[in-house]
Amino acid sequence: MINLPDIRQNFTDIKEQVEQKVFHPYLLKYIEKPVIDEDKLLILVSIMDRLELSYNELKNYTMTTMLIQIALDTHEHISNANVDEKNRQLTVLAGDYYSGLYYKLLADSENIIMIKELSKGIKEVNEHKVSVYQKELNGIDNLMTSIKKIESSLLVKFSECFKLDLWNEFIANLFFFKRLLEEKNLFMEARSSYVFEYMKDITIPNKHLKIKNLSDKQQSDLLVICDRYLDSSKQFLLKGISQLPYLNDMLEARITSIINEHQPIAKTLVEEG
Repeated sequence: MINLPDIRQNFTDIKEQVEQKVFHPYLLKYIEKPVIDEDKLLILVSIMDRLELSYNELKNYTMTTMLIQIALDTHEHISNANVDEKNRQLTVLAGDYYSGLYYKLLADSENIIMIKELSKGIKEVNEHKVSVYQKELNGIDNLMTSIKKIESSLLVKFSECFKLDLWNEFIANLFFFKRLLEEKNLFMEARSSYVFEYMKDITIPNKHLKIKNLSDKQQSDLLVICDRYLDSSKQFLLKGISQLPYLNDMLEARITSIINEHQPIAKTLVEEG
């Protein structure tokens, strides 16, 4: 039987300790508050809950992984943010600062296997980020594969470190689904999604056409492509919910909530029509 209060308490305690590490008063005067992906934290706490680890081990391993995830997210924010040079430099330093905290915690743990696996995850994330942001990929499938790797490689390597490979594809699809849903919402609300910009470049011959000037048909075509990948991941997640062992109620409720945020564009158009 899964002790949900323990999972909820561990999640809350570790989240607070991560916040204490990353919400540096000086940095927060000049840069945006770093985003802590609570869903990734919940996954980490949940998959470790069944392992025979002390609370200190669970806390240390979870915090190290979250800190490097925050560092990667902070560095990625530089590519998208319209900020002045001082803020840009501070954002770079903030990412480096979070990385330093991560390496300090890992060194203290003396877990050589985890150091190697998470290093592989960092390398994989950065390689795929370069491919995406330098627009080196050919085809929508390759773009989507890279987005999936960017969003999940670190957690997949963490899972592999503890021989929990059963979680790998589920983790990959969950955070790919979540990122793609965010990009879709950005596109529909503000026409500002980098992923949709890249999809446009791949699928529309006119490279000089700006995303905000797409016709209704062109916008709809991009949304249909996006929905195809969302629907595929959704089916995988629905199947996984019933098959994954030890899926606690807190995590299952959150996954279900994320899945339910997806409203296929075809259905939306029918309802609006």
